[in-house]
Amino acid sequence: MTPDRFFSLMLLLASRDAVTTQELASALGVSLRTITRDLNWLRDAGLPVTAQRGRLGGVTMLPGSGLDLTRLTPGERDQLSLTGLDERQRAELDASVESLRALSKLAAAQPRRVHEELLPLTDVVHVDSRPWRQARASGPTPASLIGAVRRGRRLRIEYDSPRESGPRDLVVDPYGLFAKAGIWYLVADRARVPRMYRLDRITTWQEVDRPRRIRESQTLATVAAALVDQWEHDHAIEVSATIDRTQIERAQRIFGRRLVPDGHDHDHGHDQDQDQDQDQDHEESAIGRKVTIRFLHLEDVRALLPFGSAITVHGPTEARAHLHDLATDLAQHYAPSPTP
Repeated sequence: MTPDRFFSLMLLLASRDAVTTQELASALGVSLRTITRDLNWLRDAGLPVTAQRGRLGGVTMLPGSGLDLTRLTPGERDQLSLTGLDERQRAELDASVESLRALSKLAAAQPRRVHEELLPLTDVVHVDSRPWRQARASGPTPASLIGAVRRGRRLRIEYDSPRESGPRDLVVDPYGLFAKAGIWYLVADRARVPRMYRLDRITTWQEVDRPRRIRESQTLATVAAALVDQWEHDHAIEVSATIDRTQIERAQRIFGRRLVPDGHDHDHGHDQDQDQDQDQDHEESAIGRKVTIRFLHLEDVRALLPFGSAITVHGPTEARAHLHDLATDLAQHYAPSPTP
């Protein structure tokens, strides 16, 4: 259980007389299995969490055994209600100081065990969620934007999209900030259409003295979820390819759900014996794994170039032709200069 989910769960149990596991799962954005595991963890840690079945039942914690919420300021409670953030992201939101102060208050209120046999987890576990070799962000920090976003104002941003010849001046209605895979995004409507803008591509911004105009019944969570789903499923081109098996995991990390492994290369039928199936597995291992990779635009197939000959594209024809042109340009760029 992550620290932020632990405190969010404790806050929910301390603030309600009884709550169902389904309500806990929905509030924390996790599965019922995860909530059940978390509640078992609390019981194993010695916290008197009880569960009553039936229409009027639910999960409760005995009075006086939970968190002393009266020790927290409203701002500190607000910080602890944020789930899913690592320490780096809290620092980027300029929220780490208040979060640490809240945690120290709560930790001081917890009873100490007589025999301390184990080292604290914070001494033996360190988490860094940043991607490897991530370039330093050049756009506005989340902390610099959060004030304007919380005031519910429109924003005028200059956005440098990789598909545009230069930065564009846009007026957007922000829902909020969204952290995904170590990258911060501004989620906002532009002309009533939802978009995600990477913070490191926002060159300048200013607050507009007008309230935001977002769509009714939409929240940051619902809009972000819809945009992520759209990004993962919408595509304009499907590339059929074979990937060397040594590169399958790397390709899955890069392309995510846009990479769909195909079935077995050959259908031997149900009457084939085990030796033939093993021969097929050996053949598959030798030639690689057939997959389909979905791209939003034809230009995006350039993401296959770093794999070199470890990926063989079979179709469509325009994808092969574009890769050929890209590879030819690259070869000519690095061709040795003619000697005099």
